[in-house]
Amino acid sequence: MSKATNPERYASRGVSASKEDVYQAIGALDKGLFPNAFCKILPDLLGGDKDFCNVVHADGSGTKAALAYLYWKETGHLDVWKGIAQDAIVMNTDDMLCAGIVDNMLYCSAINRNKKLIPAEVLGALINGSQEFFDRMREHGIDILYGGGETADLGDVVRTITVDSTMTARLRRNEVIEANVQAGDVILGLASYGQATYEDEYNSGIGSNGLTAARHETLHHDYRDFDETYDPALPTELVYSGNVKLTDRFEDAPLDAGRLLLSPTRTYAPLMKQVLAKYRSKIHALIHCTGGGQKKVMHYAPQGVRIVKDKWLPIPHVFRMIQLQGATPWQEMYQMFNMGHRLEVYTDKETTAAIQDIAASFNIESALVGKVTASKERQLVLDTPHGLFEY
Repeated sequence: MSKATNPERYASRGVSASKEDVYQAIGALDKGLFPNAFCKILPDLLGGDKDFCNVVHADGSGTKAALAYLYWKETGHLDVWKGIAQDAIVMNTDDMLCAGIVDNMLYCSAINRNKKLIPAEVLGALINGSQEFFDRMREHGIDILYGGGETADLGDVVRTITVDSTMTARLRRNEVIEANVQAGDVILGLASYGQATYEDEYNSGIGSNGLTAARHETLHHDYRDFDETYDPALPTELVYSGNVKLTDRFEDAPLDAGRLLLSPTRTYAPLMKQVLAKYRSKIHALIHCTGGGQKKVMHYAPQGVRIVKDKWLPIPHVFRMIQLQGATPWQEMYQMFNMGHRLEVYTDKETTAAIQDIAASFNIESALVGKVTASKERQLVLDTPHGLFEY
């Protein structure tokens, strides 16, 4: 069966693009003070103030760390580990900003490694990379305090390294953004690619989800020699089945293929700190399009709305490369990746225009990508350059 006609390739690698099983597993848990917030909102255990609340969030770089390992082993470039540190941080901060949190966060890391393969210099790059990111955010008025963490040597269970973290914050209950997608909203998409004013180089837009599919569908079978980077029980045809070497160039992309796949997950925190300071009350929902890609909003959309996305920013090089190498159906690409915008703002047209001006000041592209209308049933329509997909 060809790649293009096999819908089970992603699941066969032991991962889930949409995490439906995870949502099912947590379905019976208490949903917190604001059930439709992007993060679980807890009572103010830390301060004991009924006007405040707490958020504790956990996330990480996923299998992107295995890709960093490959690139480091092939090129000797240690700096890619700093990007992995940023991935683990931003997957927390940018989920939390969707609930209204853009400052005063406490961070704790959890790094598990195979000591035989991951030396101290890699740990140093991860730890120093975290602090460098915090220092840069502080320049934009965002305080994240580094609370240390755990670094464990788990060679029996970890093939290379995992980089995970938790983040904690306290905020006023009246500042919480609870997703309230409603008819009449327009949808502003904020680009995941390009080079923001607070970034050192071009960002491909990849984020930190879908990397299991991305690296195996894209990279050349020569990388099967690095058997520490994948499950040896996988069928051979599912392991590094593409034609791309890490240092190859795809079309006219400004980075080689490895760095396209390893671009650090962009944070929108500097931009959204300014936006929320002025327009918090105007924002009905913020959606971080990570796991689930362009379908992510359906976890927060109520009954009675029809969400239509029919205007798209340019599809970045990295997603075209992944799709081409894996012959992945475009519908799966839109369900797996952000495809060019990783943060969506649901608001009115006037507020959208103001946010676009702020985004431009950070050199972040944006576009009105869709709208919300009333409907008898909850519906999502992705009218893309590659087909019409309805859910």
